[in-house]
Amino acid sequence: MTPPVVSREDWLTARKVLLAKERDMTHQLDALRAERRRMPWVHIDKPYRFEGSKGECGLGDLFGDRDQLAIYHFMLTPGSDHICSGCCFVADHIDAARQHFEQADLAFAAVSRAQLQQIEKVRRRMGWSFPWVSSGDGDFNYDFGVSFTSADRAAGRAIYNYGLVIQNSPDMFGISIFTKDREGAIFHSYSTYHRGVELVMGAFNWLDLTPKGRNENGTMSWLKLHDEY
Repeated sequence: MTPPVVSREDWLTARKVLLAKERDMTHQLDALRAERRRMPWVHIDKPYRFEGSKGECGLGDLFGDRDQLAIYHFMLTPGSDHICSGCCFVADHIDAARQHFEQADLAFAAVSRAQLQQIEKVRRRMGWSFPWVSSGDGDFNYDFGVSFTSADRAAGRAIYNYGLVIQNSPDMFGISIFTKDREGAIFHSYSTYHRGVELVMGAFNWLDLTPKGRNENGTMSWLKLHDEY
């Protein structure tokens, strides 16, 4: 439905009403972000191993010389030809963002179960340069709730996003945040999944400013890989 067309004065009145609500929501978000930063940490003592373009590495290596690490759990299943358009949408934002958050003591890496050759094929097609490693057959994806064995899916034990039972997909997506102390001990501070990942989808924030919004007929219904539009 098309909104009414009004005078500039009436538009300004409506805009100020909305602005008050926006300011209130901004303050609520500020409080929520502060609460997120106060979340307790979990010490990571499992020696996770990955394969990257420079060879085998551990979780600590992904930090580089920074004290914080953001992991994007990229939904890329070993041997599958499917490339998740939603994960690619997220990934399209990463290289630009890294120019800034890597100056604020935050490293980044994507992690998938797919083998490195499969990862590199997708990376070359999409033109991304961020670090992207394979967790292979290791426990990392399973421990952080984005991969599920066939047995767990069949038994209803494949739990995603803290409560959603996954029946079909062996891999899902999400974001996990890690930090380390001066002695090099690594801690898990936060993970978010499903719509929580919208936090890093900058294009959505632009679309949300417009009359058509995300212009969806079903969630992300128009979305394609950026070389398919």
